Amino acid sequence: MLAQAIRRLIFAVPTLLAIVAAAFVLMHAAPGGPFTKERQMPPEIERRLVEKYGLDLPVEQQLLNYLGDLARGDLGPSMTYKDKDVLDIIAEGAPTSAILGLSAMALALLVGGALGVMAALRQNRAQDYAVMALAIAGVCLPPLVVGPIMQLFFGVQWGLLPSQGLHRDEFGLVYLLLPVVTLALPLIAIVSRLMRASMIEALRSNAIRTARAKGLPEAQVVLRHALPIALLPIVSYAGPALAGVMAGSFVIETVFQLPGVGKQFVLAAQQRDYTLVMGVVLMYSFLIIMLNLAADLLYRVLDPRSRTA
Repeated sequence: MLAQAIRRLIFAVPTLLAIVAAAFVLMHAAPGGPFTKERQMPPEIERRLVEKYGLDLPVEQQLLNYLGDLARGDLGPSMTYKDKDVLDIIAEGAPTSAILGLSAMALALLVGGALGVMAALRQNRAQDYAVMALAIAGVCLPPLVVGPIMQLFFGVQWGLLPSQGLHRDEFGLVYLLLPVVTLALPLIAIVSRLMRASMIEALRSNAIRTARAKGLPEAQVVLRHALPIALLPIVSYAGPALAGVMAGSFVIETVFQLPGVGKQFVLAAQQRDYTLVMGVVLMYSFLIIMLNLAADLLYRVLDPRSRTA
């Protein structure tokens, strides 16, 4: 297992380099630039800024310079935030994005897993149909639609929860409740459907028939024998999904005005802050690779059959 992890990490290096190169070229090919503003600055000042950040060089030379700085662990300064490095900006927003993504994933696994198990145990009954209807609704309603609706009712009309912002001097979880639920709803729908299908297949397996033939209580059969088997597809889904949900929090952080990395990425893309966009792309690419690796290793731990594959 250790050898596999090392091989995956080695292969991750050229993957990251390819992602960085592609993002760098595409970003510079887009119209506009970091100093193209609505209010035109004096040409001399703009020329000095372009020279300062090396934007007057050919794109391939800029890319080589960026990779050289990256090899030293330097993500460069922000082109729009004065006297701020990209690493500092990411460090400021990363805790909010991490809490948002991890909380949404944990909520999805708990609620979606429980609903999936209940649907599997009540297959083709009212509970099963209700869970599947909720799952379809959760998949069809994107967070971009659900978020403003929840803001309108829970925040504006009923006044139960804060609708925007994050005040660190107060009880922060209250401000994260609506964003976490909004981000978790599609995940709950997917996890519940996966768990239902996986649990039904597990309950029909020979191992479960043997456990029941031994006279074990049904609760023990479900919890100790069927559930570990049913969790394997969930583990395979959870790693990439966690990376995806943290990357997908861009919309949620913008809608709920949260000071996370996603919101900074959206603003940086609008302002053509090349170094900040590259820093966020690199961070999420690394995160996706590592979470995929963690999910694969955990799958091998839970399923002994895969260790000999």
